[in-house]
Amino acid sequence: MNAYMPYVLCMILFSIGIYAILSKRNIIKIILGVVIAEYAVNLFLVLVAYKVGGRSAIFSETQVILPESMVDPLPHALVLTSIVIGLATTAFLIALAIRLYGKYGTFDITRMRELRG
Repeated sequence: MNAYMPYVLCMILFSIGIYAILSKRNIIKIILGVVIAEYAVNLFLVLVAYKVGGRSAIFSETQVILPESMVDPLPHALVLTSIVIGLATTAFLIALAIRLYGKYGTFDITRMRELRG
């Protein structure tokens, strides 16, 4: 298997999410596209930090681990932060979709012509 295959699959997943955001007219499908794109970015960050044979940064007194063989913990921390922010964003988008459904009676954004700020 090619070493770049996980990155290609990650980009395909991101492309599916962007396609759903840009082409769908149903608010629920747009929200699912946002979630798919978010998780594709999280997967990409984890893939960037991956190292074959890498070890975590947790040290043991009996075992010496060279810094070159450690996995970078910063992308993992960014992914944990991104998951929390993504959850809040998804909750906001779902609340917005519920309010729009309550006002217009549909999830179709083409029928919501009276959107004025």
